[in-house]
Amino acid sequence: MSPVTLITGAASGLGWALAQRYFALGHRLVLVDMNEQQLQARCQELGEPKRLMAVTLDLTDSDRLKGLLADVVLRFGRLDTLINNAGITQRSLAADTDPAVLRRVMAVDWQAPVELALAAIPLLRDSRGSIINIGSMAGWMPVLGRAGYCAAKSALAQSFEVMRVELAGDGIHVLMVYPSFLDTPIEQNALGHDGKPARHARSTTGQMRSADWMAEKIVDAHAKRRARLFPDRLSSFGSILWRLWPSLYLRLMTRRFASELEQ
Repeated sequence: MSPVTLITGAASGLGWALAQRYFALGHRLVLVDMNEQQLQARCQELGEPKRLMAVTLDLTDSDRLKGLLADVVLRFGRLDTLINNAGITQRSLAADTDPAVLRRVMAVDWQAPVELALAAIPLLRDSRGSIINIGSMAGWMPVLGRAGYCAAKSALAQSFEVMRVELAGDGIHVLMVYPSFLDTPIEQNALGHDGKPARHARSTTGQMRSADWMAEKIVDAHAKRRARLFPDRLSSFGSILWRLWPSLYLRLMTRRFASELEQ
């Protein structure tokens, strides 16, 4: 029986890149996204409808989230891998940001993945499966203009690092992925201080990577049942610098992201 993989945020960016790779490996897929039209187009692109289940869902809807896994069992009878990929970010100074924006970012980037993982534990225990979470290096070190995003990704990392140890006895594998700057729609759809699309371009450091490049590394790390994936050396160095010499890190980060202070 081919494995079943559930991917959130599956209609674009990294989620779509992952969907293509796992589908090519023979997996049956549960593709979850808010964009129904794009999701249906992706399913048509993949073909083989018997291997696909498309679910249009706002992950912050707890009631519908609870029913998602029940629907997966009805359709496929099992779940082998949960990939918490869906996410949003914000680009705005903390003091100028509507608290509703911070709540939205936390709900999508932290609460929804945790709730979905908790609901999936019985199925993953049966399959001795995997939970893959797409975190961010912003969860390891502060970045100007990203207070809400940094907080949410930090909470995601801490929650699942604890859950990794707690679930080890059940044979459930947890992979935390910590990319830096990817060329995906998450930044194109970043929220500004008022909840509307951010109006200024993002600041970056290091090399911009493609979703396909990242997806290949994730699939490889999953196959090896690795605990963590730090794909970008510069960002990894930054996280180490933040812990060993935080004053220097803050000076360098402020210089690199100075344009955020001008918004």
